[in-house]
Amino acid sequence: MLKTFPKGGVHPNENKFSTGKPIERIDLPKQVYIPVAQHIGAPAEPIVVKGDMVKTGQLIAKSSGFVSANIHSSVSGKVVKIDKVSDSTGYKQTCIIIDVEGDEWIETIDRSETINDKIDNLTGEQIRNKIAESGIVGSGGATFPTHVKLSIPLGKTCEYLIINAVECEPYLTSDHQLMLEKAEEILIGCKLAQKVVGAKKILIGIENNKPDAISNMKTMAQKYKDIEVHALKVKYPQGAEKQLIKALTNREVPSGKLPIEVNCVVQNIGTTFAIYEAIQKNKPLFERVVSVTGKSISRPTNIMARIGTPINMLIEAVGGLPQDTGKIINGGPMMGKALNTVEVPVTKGTSGIVIIPEKYSTRPKSYNCIRCARCISVCPMGLEPYLLKNMSIVKMYEEMHKERALDCMECGSCSYTCPASIPLLDYIRLGKANINKILRSQKS
Repeated sequence: MLKTFPKGGVHPNENKFSTGKPIERIDLPKQVYIPVAQHIGAPAEPIVVKGDMVKTGQLIAKSSGFVSANIHSSVSGKVVKIDKVSDSTGYKQTCIIIDVEGDEWIETIDRSETINDKIDNLTGEQIRNKIAESGIVGSGGATFPTHVKLSIPLGKTCEYLIINAVECEPYLTSDHQLMLEKAEEILIGCKLAQKVVGAKKILIGIENNKPDAISNMKTMAQKYKDIEVHALKVKYPQGAEKQLIKALTNREVPSGKLPIEVNCVVQNIGTTFAIYEAIQKNKPLFERVVSVTGKSISRPTNIMARIGTPINMLIEAVGGLPQDTGKIINGGPMMGKALNTVEVPVTKGTSGIVIIPEKYSTRPKSYNCIRCARCISVCPMGLEPYLLKNMSIVKMYEEMHKERALDCMECGSCSYTCPASIPLLDYIRLGKANINKILRSQKS
């Protein structure tokens, strides 16, 4: 029997139209907008000024704290402005704007195709420091600085390094294709991360709808006795940290705690590839694979996109915006956010751009709750979404907090399954934002 998490979950249509499409590169834009905050934590501080010439891979913004991440130029050219620019959320944030003049990389990056598997001469501390220097963050969308996640607190130990290769979001296939094309590099990245955390074993979880990736990763992993590749049942949100840990180890992370409480550390498969490139190729994180897809897209595919590239360039590369477009989503349709413009840049957390036809993009009319309890049955965290929604409406934030609202991972399963079409997640997100605001004010 395939492994999975026991509570909740849904089965949305997969719509993996870009499955099996090789990773492509597109022409560089004429100008890039590189945000200094592409991660959870403090924004990086620009170390370049207007008029500076930069090269691809050059550090242009330095992390401003432990929970922060360096930012590197994704192109070579001239810094023309440091200004506030709207990002995918619609809010303005500081961006370093560079006019592209060729593609001259810093000399220390190894651009050869040779795979480097020599890691015995490296210590865990050296690897972690290089990860921090390279600006690597979680590529699954959460964008937590990787060097922080790999820092084991005093008194804690890591038994399992769990690699999230699930990619359970509908439409998205960037991780899938990466496993087909870069399996050996990914596994070396896993071993590098293992050296940092001291894990006894590496567990790689892949949903069973990717049999080619499972086969490829298992074949490549045979040379490593401490790496196991596990096929998982197809169920959303299988790729959430706590659900993946439960599926692979049968351990439950306590409410409000992190995976290290059960001796686990979780990393995304794309992050391990970035670790490989940083350590073995001296290449900072300035590009990533993005799935550009949708029901009406003429040529859905996976693109290796430079950070700062306007999203409209990716859409043009797959045939342009279809006439029936009703919504453009940054990320997947379950957890992603709708864009109000395609002029926003690709960031380290951009896993996909999904084009939704108009007939599927309109939110249905909401009706009164019919007390069916479906939202409770599908919640993978065992919460009561209808109750949290009601508390959010009447601003009972203290009570929401007691009902574990902050445990909500915002997977959207409750809204997806609600027969009354109530936007449960929207209300819960609003309540969570207010709870966090109150908690921050109490600390200050």
